[in-house]
Amino acid sequence: MSVLLETSLGDLVFDLHTDVCPVASRNFIKLCKSKYYNNCIFHSVDKDFLASSGDPSNTGKGGSAATALTGGPRTFKDEIHDHVKHKNIGCLGMVNAGKDTNASQFYITLRSEIDFLDGKYTLFGELAEGVEVLDRMNASFTDKNKRPYRNIRIKHTHILDDPYAEEDEEEEEGGKSPEPDRDDRPEADDNIVEEDDMTVAEAERATMASEAKSRAVVLEMVGDIPDADMKPPENVVFVCKLNPITQDEDLDIIFGRFGACSSNIIRDRKTGDSLNYAFIEFDTQEAAEAAYEKMNEVIIDDRRIKVDFSQSFAKQWRSFRLGQREKQLDKRKAKAADLMAHGGITPASGGTIGGNDYERSVENKWA
Repeated sequence: MSVLLETSLGDLVFDLHTDVCPVASRNFIKLCKSKYYNNCIFHSVDKDFLASSGDPSNTGKGGSAATALTGGPRTFKDEIHDHVKHKNIGCLGMVNAGKDTNASQFYITLRSEIDFLDGKYTLFGELAEGVEVLDRMNASFTDKNKRPYRNIRIKHTHILDDPYAEEDEEEEEGGKSPEPDRDDRPEADDNIVEEDDMTVAEAERATMASEAKSRAVVLEMVGDIPDADMKPPENVVFVCKLNPITQDEDLDIIFGRFGACSSNIIRDRKTGDSLNYAFIEFDTQEAAEAAYEKMNEVIIDDRRIKVDFSQSFAKQWRSFRLGQREKQLDKRKAKAADLMAHGGITPASGGTIGGNDYERSVENKWA
């Protein structure tokens, strides 16, 4: 009897000892048929020792025997024989938590001559093909809990030779394997950018972020934005394709259902006519997100509008320029105060400053 495990590092083919371990062999084949092992990761890879898998929870603490799938016991008894030993790389055995506690978890030996395991575990199979896959598995980097940093996953199981086929002919093989639940660790078969130790997708995202940062620096240098690290406001939405007859008050009423807002339709400076687009500022980011989700492609005044998040820096620019002017005014005031303190100029009455030959009115336009 042979079973093929299709993993993210390659294929492993095992011959099962159906003659000496019939219960463990049949348990393994039934779990393979039911796709119980599909998407299980190797939750433990102990270098030059064992690689363990077979737990759908991927924690090393779960799993049940095939009999539990039909309401039977969760575990089965040991099948230990003195002549079946851990002699070679690729021995297939059942993980247990004590006597007669075999369930679904199994281990694969990553080196030969592990004789101290003999007589303690049910050894029900041996590797027929895929030594190079085990070598790659053995070379994987792991954390302190022996879990690989890149998930090594059982993607599918195939029965190559089934002696129980006639007995189980009424049982249907499971359907399509479910998609794996991705966590924060990359998969072992992800394309890796070796010099950065990143997946291709991660490298592309990093490249895009770097290019965006470079463009922002260039825009800051040419004066298009005040600061390269500045971001557009997250509580403002941009609305376009408006009907020219639509007014600010109309948008305030329509978008006000999502929260307090202030609408500003952009108009021609000379004629005052609407340019058919507007910015709507909400008090909260959540209100802006709700408006984006609900109002895009909605018809207002016989026009189907488009709604998106604002990418305008106009408000930030106004604040930035006003701040710059206030700083300049503060510097001038400080300089004038210093000059007066040292007799450089004398204060004049009536809001003027000046000396012997002239007087100049002082007016703070930015106060």
